[in-house]
Amino acid sequence: MPERRSRKDAARNREAVLAAADALFARRGSPEDVTMADVAAAAGVGKGTIFRAFGDRAGLLRALYEVRLEPIREAVEAGPPPLGPATPPRDRVPALLDAVLCFKLDNRGLATALEESGSGSPYQADHYERWHSLLQSVLEQIPGLADSGFTAHALLAATRADLVEHLAGEERVPRERMRAQLADLTARVLASGPPQGPGHEG
Repeated sequence: MPERRSRKDAARNREAVLAAADALFARRGSPEDVTMADVAAAAGVGKGTIFRAFGDRAGLLRALYEVRLEPIREAVEAGPPPLGPATPPRDRVPALLDAVLCFKLDNRGLATALEESGSGSPYQADHYERWHSLLQSVLEQIPGLADSGFTAHALLAATRADLVEHLAGEERVPRERMRAQLADLTARVLASGPPQGPGHEG
């Protein structure tokens, strides 16, 4: 019984820490302004509890990122069009990229902090690998489109957190313009495959 109670306490502490971190990151301009001590105080737990649950600051950022991403992931895996698996590939690719871009715009500070943490390479992050694999698998369903792996990398590069932060923060590009620019880029890439003649297999 004590073991079950300790597991319940750990789960409750984890939820409290994530909720506190979410609120702090939402209120402050930069995730760098939020310390582990701030999160611990807001959650009503000791700093040691956070380190045991998440390992380090990067682990906390990843966990919070995953929580915020969950609704999109559910829509991608089993939801209706345009994100869900029943959507035709040529329509699903731009919808997936738009969802990534909007998520990065809505979570600019968190996304930038996460992509800059750890190895310093966003390409080694778990969430990047999932998006790349998904996008590549959808691109492979489009006849005549060559090298779906590279194409997936190239399209996702347009949604990198540092680029989104530069465009939205430094250049003040409006959200809807950024979405339109990404949609236009995606449409041009998808239109670049060879024409499908009679008897041609992609």
